[in-house]
Amino acid sequence: MTRWAMVADLQRCVGCQTCTAACKQANATSPFVQWRRVLDIEAGGYPNVSRTFVPVGCQHCADPPCMHVCPSTATRRRADGIVTIDYDICIGCAYCAVACPYQARFKIDARGFAYDQGAMQNEIMREDPHRIGVAQKCTFCSDRVDFGLDNGMIPGVDPQATPACVSACIADALYFGDIDDPNSNVSRLLRTQKHFRMHEEIGTEPGFYYVYDKGNGGEPTSSVAQQRSSPAPAAGMIRTRGVEPWHQPSWDWKAAGNFMFGGAGIGLYTFAAIATVLGAPLLPLVPLAALLVAIGLFLVLLKIGRPLRFAYVLRQPQRSWMAREAWVAIVFFPLAALAFWFDLPALLLVAAIAGLLFLFSQAMMLKGAKGIPAWRQPLIVPLIITTGLAEGGGLFLALTVPLAPLVPSQPAAVAVAILVAIRALAWRAYLGALRAEGAPTRTLETLDRARIPLLLLGLVLPIALIAAGFFITDAAVPLFVLGGICAFAAGWALKFILIVRAAYNQGYAIEHTPVHGVGIAGLRVQPGWSVA
Repeated sequence: MTRWAMVADLQRCVGCQTCTAACKQANATSPFVQWRRVLDIEAGGYPNVSRTFVPVGCQHCADPPCMHVCPSTATRRRADGIVTIDYDICIGCAYCAVACPYQARFKIDARGFAYDQGAMQNEIMREDPHRIGVAQKCTFCSDRVDFGLDNGMIPGVDPQATPACVSACIADALYFGDIDDPNSNVSRLLRTQKHFRMHEEIGTEPGFYYVYDKGNGGEPTSSVAQQRSSPAPAAGMIRTRGVEPWHQPSWDWKAAGNFMFGGAGIGLYTFAAIATVLGAPLLPLVPLAALLVAIGLFLVLLKIGRPLRFAYVLRQPQRSWMAREAWVAIVFFPLAALAFWFDLPALLLVAAIAGLLFLFSQAMMLKGAKGIPAWRQPLIVPLIITTGLAEGGGLFLALTVPLAPLVPSQPAAVAVAILVAIRALAWRAYLGALRAEGAPTRTLETLDRARIPLLLLGLVLPIALIAAGFFITDAAVPLFVLGGICAFAAGWALKFILIVRAAYNQGYAIEHTPVHGVGIAGLRVQPGWSVA
């Protein structure tokens, strides 16, 4: 077998950005896009300061999360390990961008040129309209690799068959070759140099290695191993921009709207279905609940870069939770319509089960976004599910209590109180797990600022108002309505904060600063990250 891999020697890289320029020239990327770039990481404090230049880009993972989440099969992994994108079937949902822990995915929705006056002649000649509105990234210059193989060349040895960034490197800091070949240049280099892979703890098995010291094997020297038991030093504030986690730009309020409207709609539908089966005249709430779900999906349609390809979202239900959400929606809407039109209580419950699967798919969509630490935390799944049910229950309470005595409101009020309590427990467990496992400091700061307001709005007020409604019977209707509104509003606020405000990406980290001269390898550097 063949698996192409790249190696960056951190002891040699001088940060000249020649590889960045070569990549842009070879691939004609937009001025706003850098498939290959070099980070400038400064760590420590005076007088013990280290400065490291770190080439980054697509890591061509053996287990790429971008491929697993892609609903259209546009992202694929070749047999030789190179991860590619088919621009002709990508819908531009940017799910791969939030799933990538290496910030290596880009989506440009409009033409961009180097100067405001307009395109230069070479930009006009080389512009690729297929890249507009879809995901793009480094391909390891697969066209050069394939050309070289077809003409008897050796990638990594012959410049014409080697990625442009490697061929252009002036410091001989980048290497490319077949890591499955023990005699290849990269295999020999890794046998004699200590090395690591970035964010290896996430389990993506990246195909990009970093050399930091001479020696046999990848373990640090004993002195450094002892140091690694102590807390990692914070990076200096001079050169952390573009290194520490930053707010992801790919999923905005429209993406959040899918979770907000969809979760509330499914929760409302579930309550309405159960109440109708129990004999309450609440069938008219069914189309309202389905409408909320439809609005959420419509917001997604407004967000994707190639909306006319929306049907491609159905292509990969085997792996992508976004595709599964779409397939469940296709089942849910007809079932809900038939149950409403023919007034079939049993079918209402079947549609409600499909709706709960839709809600579960939404929760798993966030968990699959490995590039956003606040989303990939497993406890986000029960949090999103209970939040959706509490939202829907609160909306149900606010809409149906004024219909009393036609509708018995006390059971619904008790159910909502129980759900908001469960949601509060799920929220607390989620925050605790996120702190314990480590997260971007800005994510934790954002969530901490929201903790008390959400506790008051989402737990204290709903339970207090609902409890008061049982004791002050003359004011039960307005108290139950206000309690339901608080439960609903807190759910929407929580989702908006999670998806829009707290969504900082993974950032970058190096396991060791490189050895220079007779020094020893330094500690792990991960700016902007909180570790328990």
